[in-house]
Amino acid sequence: MKKLIIILITSIIFFNCKKKAVDAHVPPDVTYKTGGKYISDNCTLPKKDTVMVGMTATKTEDNLKSYNVSYAYDGASTTTNFFNYLLAEAEYNGYSKDVTIITRNQAGSERWVFSVVDRDGNITQKTIVITVQ
Repeated sequence: MKKLIIILITSIIFFNCKKKAVDAHVPPDVTYKTGGKYISDNCTLPKKDTVMVGMTATKTEDNLKSYNVSYAYDGASTTTNFFNYLLAEAEYNGYSKDVTIITRNQAGSERWVFSVVDRDGNITQKTIVITVQ
């Protein structure tokens, strides 16, 4: 009888336990600023032109941690850091930054990568390719 009670209690506990929901690891929400002086999509520009790219990042699941801008020229697979910033506590929920880009004095392509990382390591990247003529 004791064994039956133990089996019954164990069965009730086992079948009534709910599995913990799997964390979706939602990356930060990142959008380009648009209109006026901003570019927000691939474009063609003259040599030595000055443009502005604006980004706004918003916390989705975890606090924001860092913001990085890097570039690669003419189809290179690796990028070079242009701007790297570790966010302050006051910026953990949201961050906005405008970056001024001056195109090279050489025809070719410039791939600009804008990255935001949260405390859990989730990353959102946005890319703009500028064709310089």
